[in-house]
Amino acid sequence: MSLLHFINPLIEIIVITIIYNYLLSFFWNTKSMDLILGLIAFLLIFALSSLLPFAVLHKLMLLIANVAVIALIVIFQPELRLALSKLSFQGHKTHEISSVSTFLDQVVSVTYKLADKNLGALIIIQRNNSLEDVISSGHIIDAKFSTELIESIFLKKSPVHDGALVIVEGRLRAVNVILPLADSPSNSFGTRHLAGIGISTKTDAIAIIVSEESGYVSLGIDGYLLRSVKKDRFIKILSTFFTDDSKEKTSIKSKFFSRWFKT
Repeated sequence: MSLLHFINPLIEIIVITIIYNYLLSFFWNTKSMDLILGLIAFLLIFALSSLLPFAVLHKLMLLIANVAVIALIVIFQPELRLALSKLSFQGHKTHEISSVSTFLDQVVSVTYKLADKNLGALIIIQRNNSLEDVISSGHIIDAKFSTELIESIFLKKSPVHDGALVIVEGRLRAVNVILPLADSPSNSFGTRHLAGIGISTKTDAIAIIVSEESGYVSLGIDGYLLRSVKKDRFIKILSTFFTDDSKEKTSIKSKFFSRWFKT
């Protein structure tokens, strides 16, 4: 027998030991790059076992190859789901969620800019119920959302700063809109606050009120007024109402939040 006949089993044992050691260490510390490098090494060893007379190693590599595809699908499941989502309607939904998030960030930004400058403002965001009846009382502009434009609308010298700004599907639909006033539960409520409560009573719209006197931000939702809302709380509330399209769920959320408005 040749020397190679005795060395082959030893080489195979060493290679197999290295493979098992790598697999064990990989599952204890999984990283995508490690897996890619391991896959390249596997292919090199598989090619080597095909070219050289390593029968046992070649057989073992064939067995591993039979389950490698399933293993890769399991390990790369998150990446595969992300890739598939871009080819489906789910990808479009993800894009919509991202757009809503950007819109809400802009709303938060301009609201607290107005508050910092003590510019009184009343911003109404349409949800499920149409606001066309009240929109007709104002001036239609149908403009792209712009923080600079909103600030200019509510400047004290602006001729339309006293009315409400109505936002529909992320666009500035109308300015100087006259809203129905709610009955005043307190002498401390001004016209903007009563209008915000009034429109939120008759529709499911969100009313954002910035006080000209104090700079405080309030929210009118479902007929209730949440006063002096801090920025972080403001973000959470808007996100809750605008990241779920289900009418039934948003109604339940309104009832849940009503406890905040009553206090």
